[in-house]
Amino acid sequence: MTTSLHWRQRVGSQRDWVWRGWQTRYTYLRSQKGEAAPPLMLLHGFGASIGHWRQNLSVLAEHHTVYALDMLGFGASEKAIAPYNISLWVEQVYDFWQTFVKVPIVLIGNSIGSLVCVAAAAAHPDMVCGIAMLSLPDPSIEQEMIPEPIRPIVNTIKSWVASPFLLNQLFKFAKNPKGTRRWVSIAYANREAVTDELVEILVDAANDRGSAQAFCAIMRAIISPDFGPSVKKILPELKIPMLLIWGAKDRMIPPSLAAQFASYNPKLKLVEVDAGHCSHDEAPEQVNPEILNWIASWNHRPLAKTKAPLSL
Repeated sequence: MTTSLHWRQRVGSQRDWVWRGWQTRYTYLRSQKGEAAPPLMLLHGFGASIGHWRQNLSVLAEHHTVYALDMLGFGASEKAIAPYNISLWVEQVYDFWQTFVKVPIVLIGNSIGSLVCVAAAAAHPDMVCGIAMLSLPDPSIEQEMIPEPIRPIVNTIKSWVASPFLLNQLFKFAKNPKGTRRWVSIAYANREAVTDELVEILVDAANDRGSAQAFCAIMRAIISPDFGPSVKKILPELKIPMLLIWGAKDRMIPPSLAAQFASYNPKLKLVEVDAGHCSHDEAPEQVNPEILNWIASWNHRPLAKTKAPLSL
């Protein structure tokens, strides 16, 4: 999709919200079809932000009110020194929902955002009526794949990788537009999708105060075995509709995991698209209809006993 509008003009009405003393950013677009359909909330992946949904927000808002958050430490939200993990972002999402929405929503996430969706659905079933996951990591799988006798060695190597010196060097690489373009080219199968606009969105937040420290804190959290819950333990327990969209050319998380995850729960629908790790941005013409048609297939009537989302 091409447009002359800057990406900031294509992501809805951005606002700031103070959460636990930290400034955070969100956006929303009102549904053009009224409030019968459930609202949606979009959760980005590592290093991304609201801007990464610029090709999805307006299309989804044709049928649903849509919210998107910059999770703490990312995008235009504060680069806080905080105890980063999936649970922290789950509580950010839940507190936002209690403050502004208060009706069951569909959570839609990419990568780490997908893991937040899964964890939020398990922790707060009153909030979630469905989840759509666009590539899904599982921190527990890595631990299981490492033989127990050598886990101490692996953990020692991880501690070296997580040293302040190496992480600061990695941050400097990621902060540079040329460096960002190189690593994004791994995540995207179609090089033409790696545009100047995309690089601007990803690099923009790196200039914020405290961004280097937050980057290092988040990276150390990600390589920790306690970063997030086990997907294979949670998915079988969920009773809500689930959609798993996976890029067939994903080089960040093996597409072979998709069928494994789908086997955990009969309520989970698996769709493969011709894209890499960020299918919503690389192939929005495939992903947007899949999400809308999936919701329409099970949302046959308005949610019972609910009120419209609060005015923001």
